[in-house]
Formats: sequence, structure tokens, C-alpha cells
Amino acid sequence: MDKRVAVKFNGGREVTGTLKGYDALMNLVLDEVQEAVRDDEGNETTRSLGLVVVRGTLLVVISPVDGSEVIANPFLQQEGMED
Repeated sequence: MDKRVAVKFNGGREVTGTLKGYDALMNLVLDEVQEAVRDDEGNETTRSLGLVVVRGTLLVVISPVDGSEVIANPFLQQEGMED
């Protein structure tokens, strides 16, 4: 609670915000929410959404912002390698 989390939804949307509450159905209350918006060319911008209530049925991933880092996918096949 009261920690920054990154949330991914089915459909592709991604937001970060401060977790203020949740329930048994994984409905979330997030404050100070920033949505990452990507265009067709891959450029990323953010927009502020403020206080948001998220339905638990839409969640794909919830992860803490602090203590997380992006790593290379160890299961991704390198180009040029054959089965």
C-alpha cells in the first residue's frame, strides 16, 4: 500500500500509480496515475489520469516500480538460429 506500481491491462494499456487500495477481486484504487501512450512509430508519451479505480478483470500484470528492472528475455530465439 502507498507504493508505486506498474500495471498492464489486457488490450495493451500500461499505467503507473500509487496503490491506495484493493479488494478480494483485485479491483485497485490508484492515485497519481500516469498512462504510457505509444504511437504507431514507437514514440512514447505519458498523460496524467489522476485517481483511477481499476476493475480486477482487466489486469494482466502488477509489479512494484521500486526494485524492478527490465532484463533481456532468456527464452527469445536469436536471429539466425534454427531449431
